[in-house]
Parts: sequence; structure tokens; C-alpha cells
Amino acid sequence: MKARIKWIENVAFSGETGSGHAVVMDGSVEGGGKNLGPRPMEMLLLGAGGCTSYDVVSILKKARAKITDCVAEISAERADTDPKVFTRIHLHFIVTGWGLKPEQVERAINLSAEKYCSASIMLGKTAEITHDYEIIEAQAG
Repeated sequence: MKARIKWIENVAFSGETGSGHAVVMDGSVEGGGKNLGPRPMEMLLLGAGGCTSYDVVSILKKARAKITDCVAEISAERADTDPKVFTRIHLHFIVTGWGLKPEQVERAINLSAEKYCSASIMLGKTAEITHDYEIIEAQAG
């Protein structure tokens, strides 16, 4: 896996992935940026959320669960001093579908957290990571 980061100006950078996708990262105005894109630490949270959501959806689909939506809302706390690593991360999953079983959703989240999601397992080396979920019954239509 490869990536390339190129300085744009001030504290703005473009990031290009090995698969050819690009994103702009920038700092806040107070930090010398122009707020052109997410902060690099926000990108870490997005990566972890995307990684674990991918797992949860894949596991539920393989179990033939009738899932129609999955949202992960993430909140995090960082250390007060440098390096300002994440110290706490909480993921709240909102899973929508027909007849979803709580034990099935919980199992998918736990498998991701403990076995499959490289990003959150790596972040778990410095942060306490917690999860919870809610299930919403899909509406016909």
C-alpha cells in the first residue's frame, strides 16, 4: 500500500492513495489553514469508522441479515499534550434493516473490533475504544 502527500500551501496538503483517489487536508484558520478540508486526525477517525463499518455490513450480509443501512457516529477525545493521540474513541452504530437480531449486530461489531478492523485495532493501542448500537426497523416503501 502506498500514498503520496503533497504540500499545497500554509498547512494544506493533498493526499493521493495508491488506488488513485485524492483528498485535501487542511488546518483551521486559527492554526494557519483555510479550512479547505478535514484535519489529518479527522481522517484517522474516518478511516477507522469506514473500516469497521465495512466489516459490520459485510459480516451482516454474509449472515444473510436484511440490512438496508449502517451509520457509525464517532466521538473521540485526544490527549492534552503532544503527541495529542486519541485517548478515547466511541463508535455508535445505527443499523437499519428488516428483522435484525441484536445478537447478530453485536457479534458483527465485536468481530470487527477484535479481529478484522486493522484501523481501530491499531488505534486501540493508545485509545480506549468503546461501541454501542441501535437497531432501526426498516420501513416499507
